[in-house]
Amino acid sequence: MVDFLQYIDDSPTKGIAEKIYNNQRITPEEGLLLFRKADLPLLGILAGIVRKRINKNLVYFNRNFHIEPTNKCVYNCRFCSYHKPADDPESWEFSIEQMLEIVKKFDGKAVTEVHIVGGVHPDHDLHYYGRLIKRIKEHRPDLHVKAFSAIELDYMITSVGYSIEEGLTILKDYGLDSIPGGGAEIFNEEVRKMICDEKASSDLWLRIHETAHNLGIPSNATILYGHIESYNHRIDHMDRLRKLQDKTGGFKAFIPLKFKMRNNNMSQIGEVNILEDLRNYAVSRIFLDNIPHIKAYWPMSGRDAAQLSLSFGADDMDGTIDDTTRIYSMAGSAEENPALTTEEICKLIRDAGFIPVERDTLYNIVKQW
Repeated sequence: MVDFLQYIDDSPTKGIAEKIYNNQRITPEEGLLLFRKADLPLLGILAGIVRKRINKNLVYFNRNFHIEPTNKCVYNCRFCSYHKPADDPESWEFSIEQMLEIVKKFDGKAVTEVHIVGGVHPDHDLHYYGRLIKRIKEHRPDLHVKAFSAIELDYMITSVGYSIEEGLTILKDYGLDSIPGGGAEIFNEEVRKMICDEKASSDLWLRIHETAHNLGIPSNATILYGHIESYNHRIDHMDRLRKLQDKTGGFKAFIPLKFKMRNNNMSQIGEVNILEDLRNYAVSRIFLDNIPHIKAYWPMSGRDAAQLSLSFGADDMDGTIDDTTRIYSMAGSAEENPALTTEEICKLIRDAGFIPVERDTLYNIVKQW
């Protein structure tokens, strides 16, 4: 470590590096300094120290598939490429029976999770989606149902007059196992007002996840980065998540999601490059010292970029997906038909110098490959 530190000329960055090496929490101000001043190779080294401390040399994945019930949505966020009006030829709405047919396509396959997210449909409440979960559990009781972003939950629960706690309790009774991290976008209220003014506030997103954690429903968390936000906004976002995690311990993974420019009302601002992606992964891993996993969501970034992110703090590659999500392909992802076999995802991990580990949704190890 002495040899490592002597090559860091900037004393504030050197002091932060010493704190990270000694397993001391960095402050938001120090996180901001890393974003602004630290060289990318240094960030890779520091993030590597943290990821190895938490996850050794392991990289996780699971066998999963997605159901996207609809892309019809009561909201029209400026960054969204997924939303379509009801009369658009690219809009869709699956019935419960059609969604069950998607589940049945995986009969006899060793999948462990179904991930259900979509648009906020104006006519479907928590009982509609609860019946879907119940039917899935009746057909395949062992399948973990990870479903509905906080934005979907807010609408489907409050539209029928329940409190958030009441609604989540009902959904848990239907069979909901965990919730994903979508809809967080960026917590800064001013930026949020400019990019997604209609949807649930930052405070409400955090309250929904806190309530879920208190009910024994674990969740993930996300950030949407690379648009009009600043480094200050990213650190503020992560700091709010870190504080909630200190309180509940309910977040399993943090997932940086990159703004993609195709087919939305913010296309003119372009996209940040892969160097910025790696910087964001690294600072996320360093700052979020209490969230155990950082996920490289390869349908968003592409498999090669996700593989590279493993050297900048990420330790999870999500799952096999099997071409069941369109959210990022509609926004211009390189992965137009996202699907990886177990062998392909293991090879990506091994070629990056790590050990592939198949997990379930809650990161219990199924098999080390």
